[in-house]
Amino acid sequence: MPTRYSVPGTNRVRVVIHDDDARSAVEEFLAESGYVVEVAEEGAKALTALYEGKPGIALVDIDLPHMEGPELIAQSLKADPDLAIVVITEPDDATQAAICLQRGAFDYLTKPVDLARVKAAVDRAMRHRNTELQSQEISAWLKHELVERTQELERQRQKLEQVNIATLEALLSALESKYPDFVGHSVRVADLSASIAAELGLDDDEVEAVRAAGRLHDIGRVGIRDSVLSKKGPLTPSEQEHVKEQVVIGFQILSPLEHLGSVREYVRNHHEHWDGSGYPDGLKGEEIPIGARILCAAEIFDAITSPRPYQEAMDDERAMGLMYRLAGETLDRRVVDALAQVVKRHRTLIYMSEVPTQHPDVTTEESQ
Repeated sequence: MPTRYSVPGTNRVRVVIHDDDARSAVEEFLAESGYVVEVAEEGAKALTALYEGKPGIALVDIDLPHMEGPELIAQSLKADPDLAIVVITEPDDATQAAICLQRGAFDYLTKPVDLARVKAAVDRAMRHRNTELQSQEISAWLKHELVERTQELERQRQKLEQVNIATLEALLSALESKYPDFVGHSVRVADLSASIAAELGLDDDEVEAVRAAGRLHDIGRVGIRDSVLSKKGPLTPSEQEHVKEQVVIGFQILSPLEHLGSVREYVRNHHEHWDGSGYPDGLKGEEIPIGARILCAAEIFDAITSPRPYQEAMDDERAMGLMYRLAGETLDRRVVDALAQVVKRHRTLIYMSEVPTQHPDVTTEESQ
């Protein structure tokens, strides 16, 4: 909260009074009372003179030549909304005084000018103005503090989210390092899934959600027995059912992390099949979240193109042939089509990188 408040225009009163004697008396009396009094010119220059220099209070005789009182009040407050105006009116001009109050004047006095009443009105106006300005500053300070605190909380929340994700990724990396067949699998699936998502035209946020899901899709393996994960031969039916539990375990691990949003569903459903024969929920077709459909294709493609002790790695052409055989049953054909484009582009880049670059100074027979 502000330690000290400084109000611009404090103790400064601008006096605009038509009668010379009354103006002089008011000026002298207010000056003796501790106010800094400035006399403004009358007439056409009264408007600019009234708020020039940002006085705190204006004491205005609205019976000025060449200027309507209510209009003078309205224009003055438009130029300086913090100006507190006390108007002086004729005794029988209550209507004019009421209009001035409607236009924003703080108070009014009637002629003849009574100096004690003038000082009391100016004191009230000054206190009111200072209180209003202090309230404005406190309100502005509170808004600033609220924005600062909100931004700080958001920074802390994002940092905590990043720590949570980093912790899970570290756990997954440690898990993969125990089983050579799995090393790098999650990273490859994440990158391939993101490429497929981009090929399908998903927006940037969704692409990143798919990438995150790819990185975390096997986190549920922490709940699978080592003897099953390290087994080289075929799994028994009971072992296969045990392995299927990993998607639910992964979903349960990620569930408290609400900021992950759809990532959690993608992890849970990435073993669902297009024809409804997958698990754990038996979803089919468009019921399966698009991110889960992408993960399913990316994981299968990575599995069949990576060397394993029990299988030879397929080249891209053979692998895509198998992927298309799975389309419409296990996989979404649209996702397989996108995967084909990603693989084709990847092979093109590899081919280009393998073409030897001829030094410009070397002359071949064809160029002679």
